[in-house]
Amino acid sequence: MTALVDEHPHLGVEPVLRELHIPSSTYYRWRQAEKKPCERRRQDAELTGRTRQVHDESGGIYGSPRVHAVLKREGVHVGRKRVERLMRQAGLAGISPRRGQKLHDVTRTPILPPIWCNATSPRTGRTGCGPPT
Repeated sequence: MTALVDEHPHLGVEPVLRELHIPSSTYYRWRQAEKKPCERRRQDAELTGRTRQVHDESGGIYGSPRVHAVLKREGVHVGRKRVERLMRQAGLAGISPRRGQKLHDVTRTPILPPIWCNATSPRTGRTGCGPPT
């Protein structure tokens, strides 16, 4: 909204707000919030910086539960979900060691079950592989 008024200063603030049915007090409150953010936004900015620092110190491995635990040990009183939100907004994520693991080693030769195709049954005289003819 404020960008629209900034791009077209010749229109004037009050007529634009009147056309958009927005109270002028709302516009000026938005302007004030741009210049001086509220206490929660300032705290979020500080916590995001500290969260990024803890995440980087871990080598990018720690996710939100561990980052929250580190902050708690350091005496920072913050909720787990707030840490999750700030990390999500900052684009930070932990690495799960199980996610990239392979379940088996593909370089080993597989152990195959024994094949008895050459043996014939004493009763029927047929081999054990393939459909009966």
